[in-house]
Amino acid sequence: MTATAPTKIERAILIAAGRGKRLGSHTEEIPKCMVQVGRRPILGWVWQAFEAAGIRELVVIRGYRGDVLEAFVRGLVPRAHFVDNTAWQTNNILLSLACARRFLDQPCLLSYSDIIFTPAVARAAVASEAELGLVIDRRFREIYEGRTEHPLEEGEVADLMPDGSVARVGKKALPPADAIGEYIGLSRLGERGVATVARTLDRLAHDFAGREEAPFQRAASYRNAYLTDLWQLLIDTGIQLDPILIDGQWREIDTGQDLERARHLVESSTEEWP
Repeated sequence: MTATAPTKIERAILIAAGRGKRLGSHTEEIPKCMVQVGRRPILGWVWQAFEAAGIRELVVIRGYRGDVLEAFVRGLVPRAHFVDNTAWQTNNILLSLACARRFLDQPCLLSYSDIIFTPAVARAAVASEAELGLVIDRRFREIYEGRTEHPLEEGEVADLMPDGSVARVGKKALPPADAIGEYIGLSRLGERGVATVARTLDRLAHDFAGREEAPFQRAASYRNAYLTDLWQLLIDTGIQLDPILIDGQWREIDTGQDLERARHLVESSTEEWP
């Protein structure tokens, strides 16, 4: 029997609607993903990694300073699409993703916009056979050494079931001491996976119509739910999410301290961050 080739992925969806207030003056005029980290903006590092992994199309969910973001992306990405989250000031990551529902019609990568990662990480996500794959860093504790402005307790940690699939994921999902890794904010959706996410978003939109303030998973309200709340819902309903395990090679940029640490990383390591 001939082995089935992995699903080809050429699209990535970037959730980039928020401002990133914890970066202070860095985001007064530009969205968070345009903040400079060494010789490139955050999105410059992300697109470089995506291109190296065969991504040719980028869908950007924009909100804060969306006009500035569009001008920047059009100069960087040959095939770009833009979706507006007009309620970006009052909602969160899950409802941002829902704004791009129409683009959940083919396999894709899905990424936060405040992370940088090496091309090797993007390639691992694309090459995985997971239908619903979460990139999880096993060396996450090293990143939190000296990270006083964003402690480990705020990490989207994860553990695994006996069969190796993801059991719990998210902030406060489990004690950090029990975690096997941290979800970095990069996911892989294959053909069945992207259909599952699209179908679930449709059902949630129906179920929470007119009641966005109702609790949802670990979020106080559906309006303010995280992407990890969606992942946990799928797990709780018996849908398998698989880890794509990595060892370092990424950073989250949430605070000024994170920004300085990320700059040092990319400037001191030309091999991992070409």
